[in-house]
This record gives sequence, C-alpha cells and structure tokens, in this order.
Amino acid sequence: MSSPRDDHEAAAADIRAVEEANTAFYEALERGDLDALSALWLPGEDLTVSCVHPGWPVLSGRGEVLRSYALIMANTEYIQFFLTDVQVAMTGDTALVTCTENILSGGPAQEGDALGPLVGQLVVATNVFRNTPEGWKLWSHHGSPVLTETGEEEDEEPTS
Repeated sequence: MSSPRDDHEAAAADIRAVEEANTAFYEALERGDLDALSALWLPGEDLTVSCVHPGWPVLSGRGEVLRSYALIMANTEYIQFFLTDVQVAMTGDTALVTCTENILSGGPAQEGDALGPLVGQLVVATNVFRNTPEGWKLWSHHGSPVLTETGEEEDEEPTS
C-alpha cells in the first residue's frame, strides 16, 4: 500500500511529465518538425485522435490530423508560441491541459524580404493527453480564437 506522500509525489511527477509533453508539442510546431510532432500523438487508428484548428472543421484520425500540421508547417515561415494560463487536470491515465496560446507568426516573405509580415493572435487551447507505455501522448487538440473587444462600444452614448 502506498503512502499519501508517495501518491502526491507520483501525481506531481505525472503533472510535470504532462507539462513537458505539452511544451514539446508547441516546440515541435515552432521548429516545423513533423517527425517530432507525429511522435507526440497517440499511435495507430484504434483510438481516434482529433484536432480542431481555429476556424477549421473537426479533423479525425491520425492521418488527417498529421496532414493538417504538415500543411500548416509548409505555409508558415515563422511561428512562436508564448503559453499563459496553463492548467493541468488529471484523472487516471488521462490529462487535460488548458492554456492560452499567444501566437506570433509570419507567412512567406515578399520578394526581397527575409520574412513575411508578423501577425499576433490569441487562441485558447485544450490538449488532452493519454498515458501510454511510451509516455504521455496527445489524444486531442482544440484551439479557439479569442475575440477581443476594443471597448469602443462602452464609451459611446446610448442612441435611444
């Protein structure tokens, strides 16, 4: 029988491992490393993975999900993620990570430029991981754009 201290230490180690897997996911995207990214997703098609990129329909199945990342990487010259509000919740062999992706990205450069124009975007993301013999693997990623308000409406006088 394990002691409460042992259980707490094991849970803390699992949370650290999930945080590391989550960070590795974003680092692989930043490097454009499809092989590393592929290794982070659950293998095989028996447990269907899913992904929702902001503004995209649901993608199901490992092949479809990984093709989407290959397409994104092929059309993105530069991308960097600054993660904030990272929260990890766990139950059994499943972990849920929520975070805000503060994204800075640039598309293909214009003629003569080293880099295309940079664009900032906020996305809230949910990443679901499963614990496997090979470590924590992504089961699902869902990103939704954050629609910010300018506050201008609050400053205007009512018209009625």
